Amino acid sequence: MSDTIKHECGIALLRLLKPLEYYKEKYGTPFYGLHKMYLLMEKQHNRGQDGAGIANIKLNMLPGERYISRVRSNDTQPIQDIFKQINQHINNLLEEYPQAKENILQLKHIIPYLGEVYLGHVRYGTFGKNSIENVHPFLRENNWIYRNLILAGNFNLTNVPELFNRLVELGQHPIAKTDTITIMERIGHFLDDEVEECYLKLKREGISKREASSLIMEQLDMVRVLKKAAHRWDGGYAMAGIIGHGDAFVIRDPAGIRPAYYYKDDEIAVVASERAVIQTAFNTEFQEVKELPPGAAFLIKRNGTTYTEQILTPVERKACSFERIYFSRGSDQEIYLERKKLGALLLPKVLRSIDNDLTNTVFSYIPNTAETSFYGLIEAVSNNLNQQKKEQILQAGKFLSEEQLTQILSVRPRIEKVAIKDVKLRTFITEDSGREDMVAHVYDITYGSVRKNKDNLVIIDDSIVRGTTLKKSILNILSRLEPKKITVLSSAPQIRYPDCYGIDMARLENLIAFEATLALHKQMGTYTIVKEIYQKCLDQKGKPDIEIINYVKELYAPFSSEQISEKITELLRPETMKCNLEIIFQSVDNLHKACPKNLGDWYFTGDYPTPGGNRVVNQAFINFYEGNKERAY
Repeated sequence: MSDTIKHECGIALLRLLKPLEYYKEKYGTPFYGLHKMYLLMEKQHNRGQDGAGIANIKLNMLPGERYISRVRSNDTQPIQDIFKQINQHINNLLEEYPQAKENILQLKHIIPYLGEVYLGHVRYGTFGKNSIENVHPFLRENNWIYRNLILAGNFNLTNVPELFNRLVELGQHPIAKTDTITIMERIGHFLDDEVEECYLKLKREGISKREASSLIMEQLDMVRVLKKAAHRWDGGYAMAGIIGHGDAFVIRDPAGIRPAYYYKDDEIAVVASERAVIQTAFNTEFQEVKELPPGAAFLIKRNGTTYTEQILTPVERKACSFERIYFSRGSDQEIYLERKKLGALLLPKVLRSIDNDLTNTVFSYIPNTAETSFYGLIEAVSNNLNQQKKEQILQAGKFLSEEQLTQILSVRPRIEKVAIKDVKLRTFITEDSGREDMVAHVYDITYGSVRKNKDNLVIIDDSIVRGTTLKKSILNILSRLEPKKITVLSSAPQIRYPDCYGIDMARLENLIAFEATLALHKQMGTYTIVKEIYQKCLDQKGKPDIEIINYVKELYAPFSSEQISEKITELLRPETMKCNLEIIFQSVDNLHKACPKNLGDWYFTGDYPTPGGNRVVNQAFINFYEGNKERAY
């Protein structure tokens, strides 16, 4: 509960389809695109707060004129920092050239970031890698305009070593063995091939090098480039790029793991990681914003033509359910309803936990991201109470007195703001003893919100990953209210397996469900299974990914979800806690009912959507067994 989970990134690609003069006349500023990029990035602040970057391409610039601008920041407020830098640069130039303010053409030549194509990115730095060199967008520079490549993405690939080795086999010498560099160089390689092929064709037709340059920009086939480049990618991704002359693209993985949405009208074409972001920035209707199909690319030609093209054959759709539960903004129409349903579907387990005693139960939530699922739970509780009231009234019939009717109708869910996070408090102390004391005070409680030794307290959160904050902080402070029982709800199922597609959950030993299952095996005298699974994982090393089996599933197979939940409750219960405690998780079946379009559930089931996932989970188990703290991919 309230453990920080970090997501890789959010992307925003914007193409202005009209001349800059159009936006000055209609919206009063030629910086319309820049303003919208700020909105698109700030509204995806939830997807990354450790780093941000933006790049811009100006169309139709002459040789010798600057046409690419890029700024990146890993400041504590990176989005604000990059736009502060941009605004300061623009203001300085406007002071230097005041006569250019009303001359859009002159402004375009003088002012950086006043162009037609934008690519923005927000990210979290995972595994401590938050240096400026790791902040997107990345830039592959070249003197030939159509060989420049700007790239940013929301992704992780599981087979980077394989892709890296293939680049080496091609004769390249990549500067780093990271998925971003590897992907950029792979796209860049096939982009170079496409340019060379276009040039040779034009040369055979007798066209000069200078004349060929503009024709290559028109004839460049990014669909062919992407098909060749993405052929061997294994992972989850929504990748965005701009070619130096102005062509742009976004490509999504074949299982639809990572999200991407697009919208186009006669003024702009835009792609972002979330639908609601586009709706907010451009005041569009829900149905106008389209989801990019799995394995497809949305392409924008230099001349403004847009189209979607299938790049890779789609496989079974496994869009990430964690996007819906936790990461995406809850203002999205579908996500809002899904989160409410996740809360509502927990009601039967809640009623069993509190022995149907709704009169003496207080409901609340921690943290704010759980508010929507809380609304769904309360709605379900209200419906349940209304059904009870209806039955009581019908049963009493004409003998029902006014006083009895008032008493029946007065029963309603008891809702309180029980815990409040102190956002000003920072756990800056490094020594473990002092740090734990600081962690324990990150939340304040509302004294008097629960009747001592009489009320049950039901608290809901999106998910429980490690359980550290729950044990060391939240349960301790909630127990000070002295309820009869605390029931903690997770709107997500038990997280049993690591992720390898963009969410920072890479090590098995950091998952409380894994820890609880190990404890159960020790308790049952079956801990030898750990060594057996380790050996099975080792025996598969070197096999093709398609043949690898996820043997970590065998660890969980002997136990029911209820048994694991009971052990999790036992492990997370603070020693000083006096009241009863129960921790309840969503079922996988109910997750699918709530999020029917996002069935990517590998965190909970171990059913990875790509072959590389099984290799990664086995490697994670090997790392755990050997005490190796490195990431498994």
